[in-house]
Amino acid sequence: MTKRATAKHKIDRRLGENIWGRPKSPLNKRESRPGQHGERRVSKLSDFGQQLRAKQKLKGYYGNISERQFRKIYTEASRLKGSTSEHLVGLLERRLDAIVYRAKFVPTVFASRQFVSHGHVSVNGHKVDICSYRCRVGDVVEVKEPSRQLTILLEAIKSSERDTPDYLEVDHTKMTAKLTRIPGLSDIPFPVQMEPNLVVEFYSR
Repeated sequence: MTKRATAKHKIDRRLGENIWGRPKSPLNKRESRPGQHGERRVSKLSDFGQQLRAKQKLKGYYGNISERQFRKIYTEASRLKGSTSEHLVGLLERRLDAIVYRAKFVPTVFASRQFVSHGHVSVNGHKVDICSYRCRVGDVVEVKEPSRQLTILLEAIKSSERDTPDYLEVDHTKMTAKLTRIPGLSDIPFPVQMEPNLVVEFYSR
């Protein structure tokens, strides 16, 4: 599992956006960037700066994925036919930790990584504890029986903070989630605007 080097709220404060749409984000109280000079006017970003920011935002949203891992996903997306930016977000959404998060089995993507790495889920009946495991269409992700009474799971399911997307068939009674199709950018419920096209431009320089 990739180690999260910084606190998640530092990520959205640094980027200046509540990238997960969480009510606990410090940006809901203070919109400035962190540090004693956070109130200063930020100069206009160059094209490179905009591309870098888009990459940092997308990486941060999926649990602050390491640069090496993120670049590997981009390289794979660039080899597929069609839109590289669409393939990029499609590959990210097929990660096991992303599906567990989308299914509302946990409150945050960081909790999802811990949930998976601790062996609480199975895919098609087989235990999988690798967060980056890539699910295929038709795969069924299930919370293991001994883990179904965990407080974090029950509270996440009851939360009205977000909804499950339509490319997943989620049954909270059986604690299962099935990937029905690979989503496109417009299908993914990002709380803020993501610009994978700028990420593609960053890596294709």
